[in-house]
Amino acid sequence: MAEVLGLRVVSLVDTWCDLGEWVARGLTVDDLVVAGDDLVNRLRPADPGLDEVLGARCRPRGGAALEAAASLVRSGVRSPMESRARLMFVRAGFPEPEVNAVVRDAHGGWLLEGDLVWRKQRVVGEYQGSDHASIRRRSADSSRVTGAEAEGYRVLEIYAEDVYRGARRRACLTRFARALSINPTDLDIR
Repeated sequence: MAEVLGLRVVSLVDTWCDLGEWVARGLTVDDLVVAGDDLVNRLRPADPGLDEVLGARCRPRGGAALEAAASLVRSGVRSPMESRARLMFVRAGFPEPEVNAVVRDAHGGWLLEGDLVWRKQRVVGEYQGSDHASIRRRSADSSRVTGAEAEGYRVLEIYAEDVYRGARRRACLTRFARALSINPTDLDIR
């Protein structure tokens, strides 16, 4: 429980745990991760974490799915599709990227904040949602990409169609594997 404006309410983490009841009705582990990624960005330092609240429950409904999701939740994710893209790469066997990480030039100057960053390999994945559609935003994005590429980074775009199963997903995973110098046959690309 939590207190908001003097009223006792169900806490964010308890509400997330309650979502386990919906697993039998079609809610997936990925859906729980998306909700959890958003939730952990809203928690205050004094708030109990997902594992603590989940561990205090006695046989919660959807407990296995909640535990699986809790292990995949990361702070710093800013959109549901960033969560889904990260999960796509991790489940395919890629090294886990940093999320919304600052990329700097050789002198420490800010270049961009990458949605998914594989720093060692100097690869950045940028999810392109509708908020990137305006010409002004595309121009700003292009300028940042040019600066990052001048510093030896490779910036690859990701779209919703690339995240869901099918030929676009396989092509996206293969493109990133090559950029990261990973043999695509060593991955679970479906």
